[in-house]
Amino acid sequence: MNRQSNIITALYCRLSRDDDVQGDSNSIANQKRLLSRYAKDYGLPNTKYFVDDGYTGTNFNRPGFTEMIEAIEDGYIGAVMVKDYCAIIGLNQKDLENQGI
Repeated sequence: MNRQSNIITALYCRLSRDDDVQGDSNSIANQKRLLSRYAKDYGLPNTKYFVDDGYTGTNFNRPGFTEMIEAIEDGYIGAVMVKDYCAIIGLNQKDLENQGI
């Protein structure tokens, strides 16, 4: 099989606290919906969700994030999509303003 056909578009979703909904939190479900729609609209193939529901973004000790980074390092991911950069770095607008960004 052609290695190019195995390339994944990673859809990364994170929420720092669970909202007690069985399964994905409402925010995670919304992030998945938005990201999958965007990937479809722009023809991004082979999507895979990497999810950290209930994990802080203030460190990188997150199972979904770790799995995604390993897949990137192994050459299986061609693009990473997030709804908001805060999913990766764990900062929100107020945090950025407090840091003068």
